[in-house]
Amino acid sequence: MQIDKLAIFRVCNPIKTPYTTAFGTANAFNSILVKLDNGKYEGWGEAAPMGFPGFSSETDVTAFHIGGKFLSQLIIGKDISSGNELQKIFMSVKGNSFAKGAFDMAWWDLNARMQKIPIKNAIGGTKEKVSAGYTLGVMQDIDSLLERIQVLMDSGYPRIKLKYCPGWDLDMVRSVRSAFPDLIMHIDCNSAYTLDDIDMFKKLDKYNLAMIEQPLMNDDLIDHAFLQKQIATPICLDESISSPTKARQAMQIKACRFINIKHGRVGGITNSLKIHNICQDSGVPCWIGAMCESALGVTFSMNLATLPNVKYPSDITPSAKFYERNLCKPIPDNPKPGLFIPSEEHGIGVVPDSEMLKKTTLDQFELLAN
Repeated sequence: MQIDKLAIFRVCNPIKTPYTTAFGTANAFNSILVKLDNGKYEGWGEAAPMGFPGFSSETDVTAFHIGGKFLSQLIIGKDISSGNELQKIFMSVKGNSFAKGAFDMAWWDLNARMQKIPIKNAIGGTKEKVSAGYTLGVMQDIDSLLERIQVLMDSGYPRIKLKYCPGWDLDMVRSVRSAFPDLIMHIDCNSAYTLDDIDMFKKLDKYNLAMIEQPLMNDDLIDHAFLQKQIATPICLDESISSPTKARQAMQIKACRFINIKHGRVGGITNSLKIHNICQDSGVPCWIGAMCESALGVTFSMNLATLPNVKYPSDITPSAKFYERNLCKPIPDNPKPGLFIPSEEHGIGVVPDSEMLKKTTLDQFELLAN
């Protein structure tokens, strides 16, 4: 398919209440949207690296700059036949996975629209519906946390993820497990700890956690492999898995027992599929993570969750959790809490709301083929 025209939008959408993790507190979520146009069809992609370099070294500003100055110049006017070909073209630009990921997602959407098939079919998804859990950030006090968990359990969510950081750690988990002995839950450390905290991680073994997500440095594999040998609770790698190569290396040294795939973090759908297959071949289950994207990015997550080796409820965030109004539409089909049904529309089936896109856009870039 030839790329005749493209556009990049840097957007910032305020959220209803502040969201606190080990990285800090956010009052809005920043992302970039990419539109690829072949003259007859258009495809959309989204990557949300946040507005500050906490989760990774990228931000919406860097992704917008790299996308406009470099990535767009590499593909405009070219006939790109596959996601693998797109990734090879982008290899001359090191890193910048979020920027690449937005382009890669837009390519997959455009390709599926051209074939007149849903994105789920294009990527080899096998499930008619997908299971999703709920994530709770750091809260004001334990009582508020316990009340919120009870509401979520009563609603039917299959599991709860708890953000975990110094000051909101072992005592918090102890209180939750005491109140909810049968709750399927795990903690997400967002790389807030080191091996100096190994005794604390050993204490967590008695709380029957489904996993400990990204306990150590964001780019580490070796220390995670050491920690996994010292504790019974499975480690899940998130930030450390930035590419298929890192996933393969993690499998080789047994650095984890789960992997969280975030399509933005790893460079898009193409690399997400490769990581899924590497994990499947190694007998390590996956689940799909989220970066607080709009309905566009969330719908990509939902469709990735239809892959066969996704065996733990994913992070597919209901739009109403964060936003008064979503940036894109339609909102993913969410018939009940913890359940999503992929659309049968061609492509990803989601496009920006023109009014909201105009309202939230901070920067815009467009490029036409000669």
